Amino acid sequence: MQDKKIFIVIPAYNEEKKIGSVIESLQKEGYSDILVINDGSTDRTEEVARENGAEVLNMIINRGQGAALSLGIDYLKKTCNPDIIVTFDADGQHRPEDIASLMAPILENKVDIAIGSRFLEKKSKIPPFRKIILKGGIIFTRFVSQIKISDTHNGFRALGKKAIDSIQITQRGMEHSSEIIDEIRRKELVFKEVPVEILYTDYSKVKGQKNSNFVKIGLKVILKKLA
Repeated sequence: MQDKKIFIVIPAYNEEKKIGSVIESLQKEGYSDILVINDGSTDRTEEVARENGAEVLNMIINRGQGAALSLGIDYLKKTCNPDIIVTFDADGQHRPEDIASLMAPILENKVDIAIGSRFLEKKSKIPPFRKIILKGGIIFTRFVSQIKISDTHNGFRALGKKAIDSIQITQRGMEHSSEIIDEIRRKELVFKEVPVEILYTDYSKVKGQKNSNFVKIGLKVILKKLA
C-alpha cells in the first residue's frame, strides 16, 4: 500500500466544529493526503482545515455534496494521478479505521469501487425512522438502477483507478449517490460492498441529510432518467 497514491476527499459545509478532529483522526491512521472541498461555508471551515494540514479547494457558493465531490475528484485526476480516492464525510460519522478494509478489495485488484454499507454487519445504531427511509431508498434504487445493493446513500466509498477515470458526477446534491450507482452499471464497473460503522451523534444527526429530503432526491433521480 505504501507505493499507492491514496487521497481522502472531504466535502464540507460549515463544519468548523468537526473538520479539525476529522482530519486529525485520519492522520492518526496514516492518511496524510487529505483534500477538503469547502462548499461555500460561511464559518471558519477553510481556516481550520488548513491549520490541521489539509489541502483546501474553495467553492464560492454552496452547491452541494455532489458538486463538491466532482470538483475534488477532477482536481486530483488532473494534478495527482491517484490510485485510490476515498470519499469521507466531514461531520464525524465515518471511522478512519474502516478505510483499510474498504480499500482492500481494490488493492487486491478484485473490484473497481468499494461502497461502505451500514447494514451488512449492523454495527451502526441507526435511528429507527432513518432506517425506514434508508430501506425505502434501497428498494427504490434497486428498481431504477437494477443493481442489488444494501446501502444506497452511504457517502463512505473508495474508488480505484478505473472508477476514478470513468465515473462522472453531474448531480449537485445528495442524489449523486444514486448517480454513482447508475454509473457503476453503465460503465460496467466491478463493485463490492464492505461493512462499515456509521457513528450517529447529536451533531451528525443535525448536520446530516434530512429525512424529508429523500423524497426530493428520488424525484430528481426519476426526472433525470426521463430527460
